[in-house]
Amino acid sequence: MFVDSCTYTVSGKQYTRHLLRESFRKNGKVAHRTLANLSHCSEAEIRAIKLALKHKHNLQQLGNINQDISVQQGLSCGAVGTLWQVAQRIGLVDVLGSTQDGKRALWQVFARVLEQGSRLSAVRLANAHAACDILELEDFDEDDLYDNLDWLAEQQQEIEDRLFRLRYGTQKPELYLYDVTSSYLEGTCNALGAFGYCRDGKTGKMQVVYGLLCDFQGVPVSIEAFPGNTTDTKTFGAQVHKVTQRFGGGTVTFVGDRGMIKGPQIRQLQAEKDHEFHYITAITKPQVEALLKRGVIQMSLFDETVAEVLEGSVRYVMRRNPERAEELATGRKSKLASLQKLIEAKNVYLASHPRATVAAAQREIEAKQKKLRLPDVTLAVTERTFSVAPQADAWTEAAKLDGCYCLKTDVLPGQATKETIHDRYKDLAHVEWAFRTSKTGLLEARPLYVRLETRTRGHLLVVMLAYLLVQELAKCWRGLELTVAEGLDELKSLCTTRVTVKGQSVLHNVPEPRESVQRLLDAAHVTLPKTIADRGVHVSTRKKLVDERKPRCDKRLAPANSEA
Repeated sequence: MFVDSCTYTVSGKQYTRHLLRESFRKNGKVAHRTLANLSHCSEAEIRAIKLALKHKHNLQQLGNINQDISVQQGLSCGAVGTLWQVAQRIGLVDVLGSTQDGKRALWQVFARVLEQGSRLSAVRLANAHAACDILELEDFDEDDLYDNLDWLAEQQQEIEDRLFRLRYGTQKPELYLYDVTSSYLEGTCNALGAFGYCRDGKTGKMQVVYGLLCDFQGVPVSIEAFPGNTTDTKTFGAQVHKVTQRFGGGTVTFVGDRGMIKGPQIRQLQAEKDHEFHYITAITKPQVEALLKRGVIQMSLFDETVAEVLEGSVRYVMRRNPERAEELATGRKSKLASLQKLIEAKNVYLASHPRATVAAAQREIEAKQKKLRLPDVTLAVTERTFSVAPQADAWTEAAKLDGCYCLKTDVLPGQATKETIHDRYKDLAHVEWAFRTSKTGLLEARPLYVRLETRTRGHLLVVMLAYLLVQELAKCWRGLELTVAEGLDELKSLCTTRVTVKGQSVLHNVPEPRESVQRLLDAAHVTLPKTIADRGVHVSTRKKLVDERKPRCDKRLAPANSEA
């Protein structure tokens, strides 16, 4: 009796069948008889049956089989297994495809979620997780992942379009949220790197600008990179073109902040004759003051409840936030206290140093006042003592619009209520949360570790796709008292048990998860398999850290008089 295994190909697809058979003689010739079809059995079960048949004449040997079998800790499987099933659920696996390029791109997305680092670290990370076994990856190194970024840049439009069609089908969204941010660079060799307005507050460093287009729920639709000296308004035209050519259909409303949608951008939307575009944005404080002077709006309209005024085809929606007003008033008082503290210090200094000049102290106080951007104050000098008092009229005027904001839109009252307009503008917080998560939170878009333009675009696409996974996990784990990062760390602790027979690895068993891990899996609607087949793939990097460290260590340990 034996197990007859055979692999064959039909229409380009491989199949393996296992038959339990026995041999007998018929008319002096050896013939075979099939006893059972074992094709439904797992690979581990087939190996076990073969092992038992091999020792059928010496059952005592089976009793000592533990001498040939060892069980060791295997690879981490909890985090990758969860990300794999979540990626399948949101369509990311189907969108990237089943080619090795698609699977490597998927692993780059997983690596970005698990450990933020370079392509080199992503290769090493694959050996700590069951990535090659679960994703069915072939051998790769960091150069393959860099090439994969080029592939992602080439396929970006198709990937985004597939995701869009998968999510919305024929029911296309009628409202888009758009915002722009930037990430500074440590080096100067990035093809898109340039000096510009740095939102990170890092002066003297080049940066890359990128814009994120989201639907009304804050789900990313597309990401686009621009040179670091591109202003926010210059990125807006590309998004209008993107919506009209790829995502458009019917009436579309763009929502952007006061620095994004201005007069030229509004005229650009109105010039689109094939699509009906609308906008929702906010206006600046000087623009609000101009409307007050013209009598278009009145201060009485700024209240905790939303108010509106219609001027021709333009609609203004107003509200006053008392909490924000209190914050601004407190900040103004804090700045005045800081100025008074400096004045007290100068008075003490002038009193104890007769040769110190009043003019020098006055210049320093006035410079401090200018830096704090305080409303007008009266600075008086009596003999060698300074005093300061706020000018009541100036401070009252400065506080007049505290907490007040005014939205501007061409969406008519019959199309949406003033409360809806207000809520849609507040939805821009979804994009801001995406930027926080992608830049400084879990995903950390920088440092980029790339130089070419295509690889910069590919890297940012990886960050956007990783954010889709983080967003889905955050939704699943909303009721649990932990962050997405903490949940992933918990899942990383779930490792397989590696079973080897005579030194040859045969499979990875997934143990029963502990309660805290099982709670995460249940909340994410993930069921891990009992076993994971060992594909025997072990990736390695071309650059070896040992080789990188050795010259430095040799130099540090060399004697002072050594030529090393």
